[in-house]
Formats: sequence, C-alpha cells, structure tokens
Amino acid sequence: MKWPLFVACILGLGISARAEAQDADRTTLEKGRYLATASDCAACHSIHGKPEYSGGVSFSLPMGKIYSTNITPDPEHGIGRYTETQFGQALRQGIRRDGSTLYPAMPFPSYARMTDSDIHALFVYFRNGVQAVHVSAPKNEIPWPLSIRWPLTFWRWAFAPTPHHAIARTAGEFTDPQLARGAYLVEGPAHCGACHSPRAITMQEKALTAHDGSLYLAGGAMVDGWTPPSLRQENRAGLGRWSEDDIVSFLKTGRAGTGSVFGSMTSAVLHGTQKLTDDDLHAIAHYLKSLPAADRTQTPWMYDPTVTDQLHKADLSPRGARIYVDHCAACHRTDGRGYPDVFPPLAGNPVMMQDDPASLVHIVQKGASLPAMATAPSSITMPAFSPGLTDQQIADVVTFIRHAWGNNASAVSAEDVRTLSKNMPPPEMADGTLSLN
Repeated sequence: MKWPLFVACILGLGISARAEAQDADRTTLEKGRYLATASDCAACHSIHGKPEYSGGVSFSLPMGKIYSTNITPDPEHGIGRYTETQFGQALRQGIRRDGSTLYPAMPFPSYARMTDSDIHALFVYFRNGVQAVHVSAPKNEIPWPLSIRWPLTFWRWAFAPTPHHAIARTAGEFTDPQLARGAYLVEGPAHCGACHSPRAITMQEKALTAHDGSLYLAGGAMVDGWTPPSLRQENRAGLGRWSEDDIVSFLKTGRAGTGSVFGSMTSAVLHGTQKLTDDDLHAIAHYLKSLPAADRTQTPWMYDPTVTDQLHKADLSPRGARIYVDHCAACHRTDGRGYPDVFPPLAGNPVMMQDDPASLVHIVQKGASLPAMATAPSSITMPAFSPGLTDQQIADVVTFIRHAWGNNASAVSAEDVRTLSKNMPPPEMADGTLSLN
C-alpha cells in the first residue's frame, strides 16, 4: 500500500516542479514583453500594416539611408541563430553576430545600462513570444566607402560605454529607489537621450546620463522634421512648469494641461509609455523633475493678456491675428489656453517657445493626429493648412502665436517656412504611427 502512495507523491512533485518552471518561464516572457514596450522596440523595427518586428523602418543619416533589421526569431532573416550572449552583445555593445558593429541609430550606448536579468527576459520574449517572419529588410542605401563597417568599431570604442561601467553609472548613484528606477528607465531602456540630447558632429550624444552634465536631455536636433524639446527644468521651453502628474498624464494619455503629443513622440506614447505601470511612469516623472535647467537664462513665463484683450475687442491689427482667428481660435481660443486634454494650449506651451520653430511650423503645415489611447479613447485631428495658406501666411500666424500671451519667442519668416518645407515630416498613418519608408 505504501508503494503506490510513494509513486504518487513523486509524480506529484514532478508535476508541481514542471508547473513552477512553466510559471517562471511565463513570468520571464511577460517581463521581456514589458521591457520591449518600455524600450520602444516596435517604433524602430515595425511598420504599420506589416508583421511586428519584421524591420524595414528607414533612417536618414548623414552618410545615407539605413533600414532597421528583422528582429523576429526567424533563423535566416531575423535573430533566430543568435545565442543569448550574442543577443546581449548586440543590444548593449552594438556588436552583431558576425562581429561587425551596428550603426549608432541603434541606441546601444543607452541599452548598455540594462541589467543581465533584463537582457535575459528580452531574449526569452523575442525568442518565444514573437512570431518568426521570413522577411528580409531592404538593403542599406549607403555609398562606398561609407558603407564599410569596420571604422564603426573605432566609433564604438570611443563613444559607447561598456555595460559594466554604464550599469554602475546609472544605478549606483541614487539612494532614492524611485529616483533610481526613473533614471534606469530614462537613461536605459527608454533611451530618451537618443532624441532629446544634443549630438556632436561625430554623431555621439554629448551626454548619456544626468551625471555627464547639463546637456543631457537639454533638447536635441531635428528628428523626422520634429525638434525634440528639453526635458529638463527650463521654465519656458522645458518641463519647469509641468508637475509630475502632468508628465504622467502626458506619457499615459498623450495629453496634459500643458501640451499634447505630436510627431515622432506619438508612436512612443501609443506603443510604449501608455502601457507602462503607474509606478514606472511616476518614477520617470520624478527623475525628470530632478534635472535642473540647462539654460538658466530663460525668464519665467507669465501669461500676458494683451493679445487676448485685443482679439476680444475685434482688434486684428497684429500681423497674423486675422489668420489665427479664422483658422485657429475655434480650437485654441482667443486667449490661447485651448481646451486641455482635447485641444492643447498655445499660451505657455514649451513647443511654442523653442528657439527652433520647426515643430510649430510643421504642425501648421501638415496638421497632426492625436490618436486614441487606452485611457483616453477620443482621437483628435488637426487639419493641414499648407494647401490653403501661403508660406507668408504660415510665417505670420506662427509668429503671432510665438509672440502672444507672454510666449515672446522669435519671429519666423516666409523663407524659414520654405526652408522647413524641405524637411516635412513623413505622413502619419491612421493609428498615429509614422510611415517612415
């Protein structure tokens, strides 16, 4: 009688062990899925209407055009033959399976901060949670000899940190757990500095972390026609007047009382940050609010009612005022305050006060779409005005907005508008993502 009981116990222990192993595998895979979302992998490796992570997104670089690779587990065209070690080297060190160096469009200097545990979870997810797609990415369009990869090795040695150094630099500097988590996400997986930090002529980010100086997240150069603003505490053109809750709302819904998402950031919110936990969003916001202003010369923005009073009295004498009333005021109001969470304010909006007016000009030229989010189901579209307004009229209304309500930013000329037309952002798809190829 005892043997059957003993055998049953052994079988039960085996079944229990297998169940625990399966649960652990599922937990690791879901952790990897979450990290892929936090790392915004889809934005660079997925195209609207094509299989997820099958690559083909184009990037225009000074030496030519490159295309993102297929990162599905397909063994021929994807990463199916990568070992976990090789996968980690590609993410954190920019080294491909064949030993050559990846182009720095891949943010491996930021991913270098990711822990071994997170790299393992990502590997499990991309190996077991992503469908293999037998599709090759287009060939890069870089002329010889710029297409030779071996010089990139020297770039990597000079500008990319080793994982050991990067992890210690990001995680080892904070005693506040929330601040440490926010720094890890912003400086590592989310690679915010790839767009929001300035770059040198040799294309490396001038600062990779907050500890590298005040240029980190101080605003970047134009990306796909949009100029990324400062994420530091500048009062006028940064996040100085945003609360942590404002930042969380923006990252979760694409909307905040101080502005709304547009351009390339739309995809980052739609496919990335809106899916993060509230704890992680608050950690990101807490970290960003800890960064002092890089430009300490900016005077505080204060609302100036002069233009509002003029418009209320039907005084359309300021240049661009009539265009604003006819085309903009219905949504953004004559007082420039808009309707928060629906139509963003123009008064005090950091994008209106950037030194580079490209983003504002392009929004007026081509319009913008604010897609529905999980917690903000309404989709809002601003029409394009370039078909109906001349370059001079666009310059006038943009200058009006940049001068009104205390914004006090520089004027924009018709020549500026014509020049910026050459860098028009790619069209947006129905879901708010960008068609990049």
